[in-house]
Amino acid sequence: MDLANKYIVIEGNIGAGKSTLVNKIAEQYNGKIILEQFHDNPFLPKFYNNPDRYSFPLELSFLAARYKQLNTEISSTDLFKSFTIADYYFVKSLVFARSTLNEDEFNLYRQLFNIIYQQLPLPNLYVYLHTSPERLLEHIKLRGRDYEKTITAGYLLQIQKSYFEYFKTENRFPIVIIETTHIDFVSNPADYEKLKALILDNDYEKGMNRVVVS
Repeated sequence: MDLANKYIVIEGNIGAGKSTLVNKIAEQYNGKIILEQFHDNPFLPKFYNNPDRYSFPLELSFLAARYKQLNTEISSTDLFKSFTIADYYFVKSLVFARSTLNEDEFNLYRQLFNIIYQQLPLPNLYVYLHTSPERLLEHIKLRGRDYEKTITAGYLLQIQKSYFEYFKTENRFPIVIIETTHIDFVSNPADYEKLKALILDNDYEKGMNRVVVS
């Protein structure tokens, strides 16, 4: 893939390693990085302790923050960077809201989302790092964020299901689902090179594509 002026998204469930991979690729190929700024969200720890009460304000706050960041970062040109790579896509807001909100809240949220979504550019390539909930929980435990301690395998499965429901409906750009459960691209350089090659050395058709790191 010719990276010049491309917009690439690396996504995955909680703990999949998307931010790490974005940083590694951007550093190697001089890419402009967009990382989700979620650490300062005051609703996030409250949500994990009381999801019924805080799910709607949490999702609204993420919707606003993600739009503001993506609208600013993607529209601004960095003459010293050859491409843009992000660790999330705006549709993430809808994916997580589908799993956390009740039906009435989600229907209202989706109306707001659709109005905003039309104003943002589409990626040239979307990559989803597919990892088992068991492996994700290991990663989450290792990074030791207090507010993530209540995350369960069931919640991760809900998020995964929402992602795949979205993938089935999207055919405007290539979506590459890569199985990463049995590799360690963070610590193993060989695994990283294989994963990177799958992402950057192939031309994928629009819609959903499934690949495995071998």
